[in-house]
Amino acid sequence: MSLPSRMRAVLIDRPGGVEVLRCVDDWPVPAPGQDEVLIKVAAAGVNRADIMQREGVYPMPPGTPTDIPGLEVSGVVAAVGAGVGRWRIGDRVCALLIGRGYAEYAVVPELQCLPVPDGVSLVDAGGLPETYCTVWANLFERGRLAAGETVLIQGGTSGIGVAAIQLAKAFGARVLATAGSEEKCEACRRLGADRAINYRTEDFHAITRSFCDGVDVILDIVGGDYIAREVDLLKREGRLVFVALAAGGPAEIDFYKVLIGHLTITGSTLRSRSVVEKGRICAELERAVWPLFVPKRLSPMVCRTFPLEAAADAHRLMASSRHIGKILLLP
Repeated sequence: MSLPSRMRAVLIDRPGGVEVLRCVDDWPVPAPGQDEVLIKVAAAGVNRADIMQREGVYPMPPGTPTDIPGLEVSGVVAAVGAGVGRWRIGDRVCALLIGRGYAEYAVVPELQCLPVPDGVSLVDAGGLPETYCTVWANLFERGRLAAGETVLIQGGTSGIGVAAIQLAKAFGARVLATAGSEEKCEACRRLGADRAINYRTEDFHAITRSFCDGVDVILDIVGGDYIAREVDLLKREGRLVFVALAAGGPAEIDFYKVLIGHLTITGSTLRSRSVVEKGRICAELERAVWPLFVPKRLSPMVCRTFPLEAAADAHRLMASSRHIGKILLLP
């Protein structure tokens, strides 16, 4: 595959609003190093972490590139570095990145690449790695969700929520999900939620109590004043798992309930994990989750696509929370 020396990419010049996103045409095409592959990007997923990075409020691991955002891509392998054993030029892949996904080409460790699932388009696959790795690592590894259990998913139509509802149902759980409109609640039901809760008109705590006698797992992206009410909803041995804290981290809760209920409060992020750890999660996805795309038990939900030069519009849509599913950039 003939490679150009320069490419289009979206830069963050300084922390700020969407105006700091700048699309350039002359950024150097990166070269893959040891155990790395170069991907010609078909689609790059937009995530809320990208907005936080742009605003300068996301604590970045030491050495993490901050010039180009983007934590996940799909595309075709364009070159391979020394030591790469699995992937060949021309392979269709999607990949989990530490950054620099908003570009025509992206470099990624071999271990963080996945094949595009059967039945999923190359473009739609650009919204899978970050979301599904996050849900798998938190809902199933840290949250230990099992068949027959009940889970409450906050933010059911976010990228995380869409994946979480589908995965929880595919693995035999009963699902409640919150969303901010009737349209979004209907989308949650179509995805498989047994009860969708409109948090603008309904109290998620009261509705959950009326639906069941407590939940085994809560996957939360909100935090703040939700936390005390969530702890109160957990059954004995229940697990509260955080993947984001949109309403803030500080909270006042009764830890006597944690003690008596044998509860677990936990959470994690992906970005700070090692390549080996991310590679392990990707391998688990390929083993346990990717085969579920074939019988259509799982399917991507893409809300809207934007060209690279409209990255600011993509961020505006993400920040508005009007979207249902993933937002993608198309080089």
